[in-house]
Amino acid sequence: MSEQAANQSTANLVEKPAETGSGKPPVTYDDFAKLELRVAKVLAAREHPNANKLLLLEIEVGSVRKQIVAGIRGHYTPEDLVGRLIVVVNNLEPATIRGEQSYGMLLAASDGTSVILLRPDKECASGSGVK
Repeated sequence: MSEQAANQSTANLVEKPAETGSGKPPVTYDDFAKLELRVAKVLAAREHPNANKLLLLEIEVGSVRKQIVAGIRGHYTPEDLVGRLIVVVNNLEPATIRGEQSYGMLLAASDGTSVILLRPDKECASGSGVK
């Protein structure tokens, strides 16, 4: 490919409006900036007593301990999670999920069949900000 063709191809990509491919509308930078993404350490995990696909995780975000409810049962066992570092939305409004309080949300990727937790690729302190 010639340099001119490569530059034209790149220019076309830059000029196109943001499209997610998911059918969801774009999020403004200001909306995204409201999210507080933090590294958390899983201290304990157990099966949700009222749901087949949920786990209850006790996490530590810096010096704060809290519970989150995560839809990862069937992909991870509680024993797999204890001691792991994960990435969470730390400032999500609390919610009651099947009778249990959740004070955040973990981030994970899914291809439709498997779920993969997002986590730091190196050790870092619990509570570290994610940028």
